[in-house]
This record gives sequence, C-alpha cells and structure tokens, in this order.
Amino acid sequence: MELDKQQIIEALRTIADPLTGNSIIDARLVENLQTRGRDISFTLMLLPAHAAHKSTLNFSCQAVLAQRFPDAEVHIHVETKAGQTAPTAGENMPPAGSIIAVASGKGGVGKSTVAANLALGLRNLGARVGLIDADLYGPSLPTMFGLQGARPRIEDVAGVPKIVPIEKYGIQTMSIGYIIEPEQAVVLRGPRLGGVLKQFFQDCLWKPMDYLILDLPPGTGDIHLSLVQTVPVTGVVMVTTPQQVAIADAIKGMNMFLLPNVNVPILGVVENMSYFTPAELPNNKYYLFGQGGGKQLAKLSNSMLLGQVPLVQSICDGGDAGKPAIIDESNPILAEIFTEIAKNVARQVALRKEYLEPTRKVEVKG
Repeated sequence: MELDKQQIIEALRTIADPLTGNSIIDARLVENLQTRGRDISFTLMLLPAHAAHKSTLNFSCQAVLAQRFPDAEVHIHVETKAGQTAPTAGENMPPAGSIIAVASGKGGVGKSTVAANLALGLRNLGARVGLIDADLYGPSLPTMFGLQGARPRIEDVAGVPKIVPIEKYGIQTMSIGYIIEPEQAVVLRGPRLGGVLKQFFQDCLWKPMDYLILDLPPGTGDIHLSLVQTVPVTGVVMVTTPQQVAIADAIKGMNMFLLPNVNVPILGVVENMSYFTPAELPNNKYYLFGQGGGKQLAKLSNSMLLGQVPLVQSICDGGDAGKPAIIDESNPILAEIFTEIAKNVARQVALRKEYLEPTRKVEVKG
C-alpha cells in the first residue's frame, strides 16, 4: 500500500528549522519527496549555516517518521546549497501570504474595531489569519479579544527562545498588552518602539497565515516607519469617520504610505460611524457626523470604499466584552457589514497582487 505523501508532509511539519523557527516544510528544506511501497525518501536541502544542526535535523526526521510510520524504510539524503547564506534577522518574517496594515490619521475613529472584525471576517471566509496589535502606546487587542491578563508562553527552538502567539477565535494574536500590566505606561523612544515591533515579527513562532493584519497606532510616526522598513506590506486599509476633520488627518496618514520611497498601495477605505440607527427604528439613518468622507478619501487614494459601519451601541459593548461585533449573533446586520468588508479586502488584495509589483521593504536614508 502506497504511503500518503500529505501525511508525511504533515509529520515533517512538526520539525522546526533552527535558523528561522518555521517548520522545515515552510522553510522549504525538504525536496524531492518520494514514496514507493513502504519506502520514504527525500532530500534535506540545507544552508551552510545549518552545519551545526545537520545531524539533529536528520535524526529528528527519522524519529518523527518512525513514530508516525513504524513499518516504513526512511532514506534521507542531506545536501548543502553552495553559495547560499542563512536568513538574516530581517528576513526571518512570519509566513504570511499578505500583510495588511490598518491605519488612520487620528485616534478614536474605530481603527482597532475594524482591524479585529476584519481579521475575524477573513477567518470566517476560510483564511488563516494573524493579528498584531502594533499600537504599542495604547494596545486594545487584549480587551477586544477578552484576553486581559493572558501571557504568551515561550518555546525553545534549537536553543533560541520564541514567543508563541496567543490564539483566540481561531486567530493568532500578539500584543504588548500581553507583556505589560494593563495600567502600565509604555515609555519608549523611536528605536525601542521599532525594536519591539520587530520582535513581534522575528521572535514569535507564527504558524503559516494567508493574512497578517496589523493594527497600527494613529497618525504617522516611528512605528509606521519601522514597519515599512521591516516587512513588505501588501497594502493598507484606511479607517476614517465621515467628518472633514477626520478626513484631513486621514489624508496625511494615507500620503505617508504613498510617498515614492514607501510606495505601499491603499487597498481601500472603511468609513466608521457612518450613521446612527436606533434599535427601535432599524430602518432610520441619522448622519451625525456628516456624509461622504469615506468616498472622498477613497477617491483621493484611487481605491474603493470597502464598507460603511454604523454607530451602534453593540459594537462598543462587544469590544469591551471581548466579543467583536462580527461574531455577535444578536446583531446579524453588523456581521453582514463586516463580512462584506472582509470580502472586499480579499478581492482588493487579489487585484493588487495581479496588477502591481510586490511591495519591497523601504530603505530610508538620512
């Protein structure tokens, strides 16, 4: 009976690459996997920097496969790629197909609410999703996901300690709020802020993801600059409210990403607090903050209006209770709105990848 290659791959996926922390499958160290009867053969294609780990990796593969397929004969050929160097710290990134930043020009427009519900919406569409709370001064994720007081565990990967992101609602999450006390002030200057953000990318043991959502702080600053210098951001979702004072600040935030030396595409705009609908009058809309701001920003960014989110008490209540609106069964209309936003974002990401060159990490001089 022929062995199942997919089962072999899943068994090997439990072995970590000591250089990156990713599995040897995701790190593409396994090549030419073949099965014949009860025989399993493949090549471990290593880098010169793997020299000290060659025997350990070989033994680990043998042990895992012997446990999973006790009757199999395993043949592993080990090769070293000539002229290849080990991944640098900057290359040791989370295994994510798309990195999406959620940004705003000012605080208080519901950016974290949109980021949390967008992540859950993409998960509901069948995607593997991660969420990083990059607002280091005001982390909201622990509250919005009901994870106050949660602490990530540390796992040893070939002698290197790695932070394991906390999973909730099927989403991998990471926040500075998991590390500091809720009332503790974060007093960090620019380089230290950038260092913390890089740790979230490089020192965490992320599982493969289709989308990694980044909830950025408001405005433009050191964290934004560190982000585009550290990872190639696929695109940005801008969040605003309808009034002109919010739009004026959002334009500044948008223009930072559109600078020629940054050049990160705007995927679209989410207009939050678009209108107020009383629970007792579900068909009425009261435009408390004006109209048209989201469409205006979308037009200026040459993107699209991804969706309009009403001002509803249950959105606030759900965020405070650790149960984002999209999973609140008592208000299916909000779930539909956020699901449509997630669909539009996924569609925009697909179009962006088809028609635009991949984003590159920014080299900022001066």
